[in-house]
Amino acid sequence: MRPLLHPTLVNGRSGDPALYVETLFEKRAILFDLGDISNLSPRKIQRLEHVFVSHAHIDHFIGFDRLLRVLVGREKTINLYGPTGFIDHVQHKLHGYRWNLVDRYVSDLIFVVTEIDCSLETQTARFRLKNAFAAEAVGSGLSIEGVLYSEPTFWVSTAVLEHRTPCLGFAIKEAAHVNIWKNRLAELGLPLGPWLRELKRAVIENRPSDHLIRIGSRPTSPDVRELPLGTLRSVLTVTRGQKIGYVTDAADTPANRAAIIRLAQNADLLFIEAAFAQADTALAAERAHLTTSVAGSLAREARVRRVEPFHFSPRYSGQEALMLDEVMTAFAGRNAEGAGS
Repeated sequence: MRPLLHPTLVNGRSGDPALYVETLFEKRAILFDLGDISNLSPRKIQRLEHVFVSHAHIDHFIGFDRLLRVLVGREKTINLYGPTGFIDHVQHKLHGYRWNLVDRYVSDLIFVVTEIDCSLETQTARFRLKNAFAAEAVGSGLSIEGVLYSEPTFWVSTAVLEHRTPCLGFAIKEAAHVNIWKNRLAELGLPLGPWLRELKRAVIENRPSDHLIRIGSRPTSPDVRELPLGTLRSVLTVTRGQKIGYVTDAADTPANRAAIIRLAQNADLLFIEAAFAQADTALAAERAHLTTSVAGSLAREARVRRVEPFHFSPRYSGQEALMLDEVMTAFAGRNAEGAGS
């Protein structure tokens, strides 16, 4: 199975949090957290459409300047999401610069910023380069079951966690996974090509059986023809979509534990902070972070298939193997005293 979503920790397990998620076959991407993104090429930054920021601490938001620098002068809309107060944070970032020459730009850069509060109510504002990034109120709403963004192929949901400030955890869920059988294509004399992407999308969007699919090795090929979706269903299988969780900067409290387990339930992959070693539980509590053992325990209780710990404190430089071992020990349920199993 080739999943639609391909995540990468931009700065590894110990650098600033930033999870870059590419969508297979499509030139677009999603980012969870906006720490230092200097490791991302301009081409990858230009693919971004949605950026989900857990909170505005410097190591989670410093990359906004890089994002802005790469995109100014391009026709682009970026959707940003964050906790209460996030609109103000973005506005202050933008207004730290002078925009008196914006009339000379042909293209417009637009930031659509949505913040979500503890009751899952949202406020949205727009900032346009052509308007010198003056705030324009868009409206308010209510996030149903924490869903911040949805489209036919996937949706992103959130949970509001406590880090001595509201901090968002996220989960992205693929609607369904469509697998194409090449041998069945060959049996029907059908070519490989970009048309398969449209076939997959039609299935995910539940198009009717008489919906016509244009078939050809290339869109301009002379052999392009059309067949109804119902005729093509024999070349594919549909399985449960992939789910990825992202949790960072959360105090170890009963409310946070319950929210994290609910958000990450049955995820295929959970990226979760493990800022402190098990021996430093008191320090973790003081800093409102999770330990390795708690991270592994939460992943186990949420029944995730695979856990990827990150956001290790710099104090553990050179000890990544130890940190990973503590997470995986708790995840497996071995010697997990103090992990809250």
